[in-house]
Amino acid sequence: MNDRSLMEAILKEHEIEIVISAAGGADILDQLTLVEAIKSVGTVKRFLPSEFGHDVDRAEPVEPGLTMYKEKRKVRRLIEEHDLPYTYICCNSIASWPYYDNRHPAEVLPPLDQFQIYGDGNVKAYFIAGTDIGKFTMMTADDDRTLNKSVHFRPPRNKYNMNELAALWETKLGCTLPRVIITEDDLLSAAAENCIPQSIVASFTHDIFIKGCQVNFSVDGPNEVEVCSLYPEEPFRTVDECFTEFAAKLGKKVNPKGEVAAQNPVMESIAIAATCS
Repeated sequence: MNDRSLMEAILKEHEIEIVISAAGGADILDQLTLVEAIKSVGTVKRFLPSEFGHDVDRAEPVEPGLTMYKEKRKVRRLIEEHDLPYTYICCNSIASWPYYDNRHPAEVLPPLDQFQIYGDGNVKAYFIAGTDIGKFTMMTADDDRTLNKSVHFRPPRNKYNMNELAALWETKLGCTLPRVIITEDDLLSAAAENCIPQSIVASFTHDIFIKGCQVNFSVDGPNEVEVCSLYPEEPFRTVDECFTEFAAKLGKKVNPKGEVAAQNPVMESIAIAATCS
């Protein structure tokens, strides 16, 4: 992506009109070269940079997450400076359990031993199935109503706080689990350790479940739109449905006494080696 000549050649050869970037965290700034290539070619009708999370112009996480957001803002500003047609996808959280120290929460089942509740557990967030993120992204990519706008994903039925998520998961397990409170200071300390990627996730978790970055503003500006208002007849998968699917994956993990019989095998299978500085 950081080879401008190659990007220009590909865009021209294939006559690409819509570009959707999925650049990862370490490659966010490589999109600057892609933006320059799109500007040079002049035939791209819509560019969706790698966002797929929070509105980075509104959210203000602590470091090290803030650095990633500053990089995404830099990409946004170059897009706007070049007057390129864009859509920013602000899809909020993945519909899974929001572990504060795991890099791929969508691949991890909700807890089987205890819940980690952030703060008082009452700050809400929006949880979106990965399939819906893809579906609605494709729908918005060539929709005139999303041109040069931020598209926010806020389905009302998918708005939960940590306490509500825990209660929902308990109904799927058929038993109750103990709660462990993760305080604001705990999250800030985890972020300050600068262990990558855990500290980045901790900084985002703090922003979501302590500061309320997904719910502390209204979507009513001239350059933003809520996706449900665009496609009111198009359903979202609910968190309840996603948790039912997670429970089905467990098999017989809960014994007849209502006790959890095994630890989370998916979490164990994707253990991450920390890189600290």
